[in-house]
Amino acid sequence: MIVVKEYEAMLEAYGKAGGNLNALKIRDAGNLVIHKNKVLSANEAAGIKVETEETETGVNIYFLVEEGVKIKHPVHLCFGVLPQEGLQEITLKVEAQAGSEVNVIAHCIFPNAVAVIHKMNADINIGDNAKFSYHETHYHGEFGGVKVIPKAKIRVGKKGVWQSTFVLIEGCVGMLDYDFEIFGEEKSNSELMVKVSGKKEDDISIVEKIHLDGAEARGLAKSRLVLNDNAKAVVRGETYGNAPFARGHVDCLEIVNGEGVIARAIPMVYVNDKQAKVTHEAAIGSIDKKQMQTLMARGLNEEEAVDVIVRGILK
Repeated sequence: MIVVKEYEAMLEAYGKAGGNLNALKIRDAGNLVIHKNKVLSANEAAGIKVETEETETGVNIYFLVEEGVKIKHPVHLCFGVLPQEGLQEITLKVEAQAGSEVNVIAHCIFPNAVAVIHKMNADINIGDNAKFSYHETHYHGEFGGVKVIPKAKIRVGKKGVWQSTFVLIEGCVGMLDYDFEIFGEEKSNSELMVKVSGKKEDDISIVEKIHLDGAEARGLAKSRLVLNDNAKAVVRGETYGNAPFARGHVDCLEIVNGEGVIARAIPMVYVNDKQAKVTHEAAIGSIDKKQMQTLMARGLNEEEAVDVIVRGILK
């Protein structure tokens, strides 16, 4: 009975966080729902293998996409801690075999967090000619009492594609320590996107690293942050051009909208092959006054105008 209640509570929170409840009911679609260290629901789809192991503090997950299989429906993952306090440690091992293709949509939910820690350690291998898309959205409450620590090592094979988006714009961030590192082989294409809205006393650290180790490998590390009140953030984007005709770019934008905000951007580019090319751009600034004036002239008040601009930046 307790498990049933936890599952229903997770589904309710999942829906409020923007998750597609109907997607969890599709029989031939993969999904996984985890509350703290309990696997509440697990469904495999054809071409996908999912193994889980509950531990004292979280869950170990093995996720396999079989060779040559293109998964029709997105795979939905839901992780969360609903009480005010708790620890959730997720160890994730992913293997997308050669020629496979899958789209994964994850929601991480901590609506009542006062003293919650969520850790994810991921080891991800994308095979030759495989494509893996990963979109992760966080929903936090207004207490700011959550520490989110996602770490990932991603290896992308020849002509493989990795595309990921990390979004945290609902509720207070709390503390975020995001660290993703990619190693791309010949003609691979790797993209990292992070979108975060910080406020109150939020403490944000973002590290994005892309190693372009194969000829003609491509990589993009992109981040968009909006900081309010006394939030502080440091964004470190690194791209390494290690092979002929490798192309990489780091793109960081931080919008400051508070007197106590501290924002830092540290773009770093390295070239270890004379035929490689990597570039960077970083900008820290305030809300555009002309945009504000235009929106307010159309009937919005200052707060509404700021919200529209912020939503546009984080879209």
